Amino acid sequence: MITFRVSSSVYAYAAYLALMVWFLWPGRFASLYEYIEGENIYDQLIRKTTKNISLMRNGLRCDYSEVIEENLALYRPPFTEDIINNNVRIGGEYYPEDCLPSFSTAIIVPYRQRERQLNQFLIYMHNYLRRQRIHYRIFIIEQYDPKPFNRAKLFNIGALIAMGMDYPCLVLHDVDLMPLSLGNMYACSRKPRHMSSSLDEFRFNLPYRGLFGGAVAIESSVFLNVNGMSNMFSGWGGEDDDLYARLQNKQIEICRFSPAYSQYTMLPHRKETPNKDRVVFLKNGKLRYHTDGLNSLVYKQVGFKLHNLFTHVLVET
Repeated sequence: MITFRVSSSVYAYAAYLALMVWFLWPGRFASLYEYIEGENIYDQLIRKTTKNISLMRNGLRCDYSEVIEENLALYRPPFTEDIINNNVRIGGEYYPEDCLPSFSTAIIVPYRQRERQLNQFLIYMHNYLRRQRIHYRIFIIEQYDPKPFNRAKLFNIGALIAMGMDYPCLVLHDVDLMPLSLGNMYACSRKPRHMSSSLDEFRFNLPYRGLFGGAVAIESSVFLNVNGMSNMFSGWGGEDDDLYARLQNKQIEICRFSPAYSQYTMLPHRKETPNKDRVVFLKNGKLRYHTDGLNSLVYKQVGFKLHNLFTHVLVET
């Protein structure tokens, strides 16, 4: 009788090959999904500003047609290297002075120990957003304690602070994502919008239709309606899916722009430690939607400072 022995290296190679086939297999992506075409984008945007902007005595409305139609590819030098003609107001706020903007947006970024990425983000995003001629403010919500990173809780904190300043639109944004095309308006649409649906990390495909993370635009009123995000997802993973489930529970549909408008690049970064309880939390999340979120948010504000390029909120979770 002849016995064949298969070495562990063969098993390892087979496992690696299977993983690569799965990763490269086009069928694992949600290749077909509904999206808003470029010519329909402006009509889908909600024209709403903070009270101080709406009271400005400038009768000329900003025109957004050229920004959307041209959809200029902006992620390139010199826009990625330094802030051009820096006229950003203290606290990272900007609005055009030669016309009246139609949109006021709070960009909320959860953050901890990514100085290089934050610098890249601030330089490019200020160059990008000012060319959109909207009213915006960048909030950096930094977790100061050594606990596992709680991204969703930081979004909740930033949302409450931004809503306290009367911002009607929230963009929940990761610090390592950069929009590539200028036509992806940083304003809220009639439905909550998954902005980063075409990401280079996924070969510009959508991994699954329920993905609702990375960069998301959502009205403040809608975020309040679903009680924000869960505060329980410490560590990596699950909180975006939970937010999507909260919207579904309220029969609120999401939308996306055409892939030509939704392309992002992801900066290299170290992965966070996965949340070992994320699957369990997702399964029983419906039991907590009304009790776990904005209305149960507990944190300590350690610092609040208006920097030249951002509003910095330092918190312990």
